Amino acid sequence: MDIIDDDDEVGTILPGYRFYPTQEELVSFYLQNKLNGTRPDVHTVIPVVNIYDHNPWDLPKFGGEFSPADGEQWFFFSPRQEREYRGGRPNRMTNAGYWKATGSPSNVYSIINNCSVIIGMKRTMVFYLGRAPNGTKTTWKMNEYKAVDYSNCEPSIHNSSSSTNVADPQLREEVSLCRIYTGSRSIRAFDRRPTSEPAAEAVHHHSSGGSSSSSSSPPAAAQNINTATDQNSEGGGEPCWDADQLFNWFFT
Repeated sequence: MDIIDDDDEVGTILPGYRFYPTQEELVSFYLQNKLNGTRPDVHTVIPVVNIYDHNPWDLPKFGGEFSPADGEQWFFFSPRQEREYRGGRPNRMTNAGYWKATGSPSNVYSIINNCSVIIGMKRTMVFYLGRAPNGTKTTWKMNEYKAVDYSNCEPSIHNSSSSTNVADPQLREEVSLCRIYTGSRSIRAFDRRPTSEPAAEAVHHHSSGGSSSSSSSPPAAAQNINTATDQNSEGGGEPCWDADQLFNWFFT
């Protein structure tokens, strides 16, 4: 069965289907094919956007073929900045705020010949309104993925008993794959119970008279920070339901 409904002039995605790739798929298929130029059609799913030219709440409208209908996450290829080619640090500021790295970078693995091989690196960032160091934290987050280049060395092998770096691989810096999302209290959208306010408000972006310029003011939901969100930035926490809610859910 096709996931595209061709009855419409443009075609729409049938209900229930989502673009929900794993980290391994993002790096090993989408990012590698983009870097190697082997699958030009990946641009229809993950477009090329200069992430730091836009505020995060303006990015959903630039999403790929399957992203506009998604109210939780959007994917983009972000090219390396000119200043990075000259040896400088990336400029992660927008006109309304800045992205700040949080935690330590982590590896992305793939199973090759029954071995866990490092194929990329992931860095998590949070968007702050204003200017450092006095910015205000928002619920907008980003995972930035970079692929490992093994063209001149052997892969790094990782197993459960010990970690042995067979080589010192380099990261391919020319293009990153970025996942933009808003902090959530539950694992997935369909695990959430309805709230009094539509969930779409969390991803609402401002526009001014149909202009394509970025809005410097975030939607209200982006400013409502809850400490529970930080504990579940990857959506790995448990839904915040109390006993009465669970009772009503199952027995009423």
